[in-house]
Amino acid sequence: MSNYEVGSIVEGKVTGIKPFGAFVAIDEQKQGLVHISEVAHGFVKDINDVLSVGDEVKVKIMNVEENSGKISLSIRATQEAPERPARPAKPRNTGGGQGGGRKPQQQNKPQQGFNTLEDKLKEWLKQSNEIQADLNKRAKK
Repeated sequence: MSNYEVGSIVEGKVTGIKPFGAFVAIDEQKQGLVHISEVAHGFVKDINDVLSVGDEVKVKIMNVEENSGKISLSIRATQEAPERPARPAKPRNTGGGQGGGRKPQQQNKPQQGFNTLEDKLKEWLKQSNEIQADLNKRAKK
């Protein structure tokens, strides 16, 4: 087990594919699992669209369970995250009419695909702050 340190990047070969992930041999005796969420940046619906048995892959060792010998791997962690496209500025509601505060919230739907909990939390806090600022602005009128 001591050969494999958490955080190290090694070459491996896909030896098996299941709906939940891919098994990757990292040497003659050891193999680990790349969970489907760790295969690529973004949402992967079918792992077979991304990997095949026999593929040579670069993996990062995420966790080594000393007791069971299980090794958790990530392909995604070895790749640079794709740049997110810049979001267009939110349209400002300059008209003083009723009911205008809801539409921008409905138009700003979250991106589809995989987001980390940290990303989602930032997004939720931003939305909450925008809603609170809008409510404060209305209360002052």
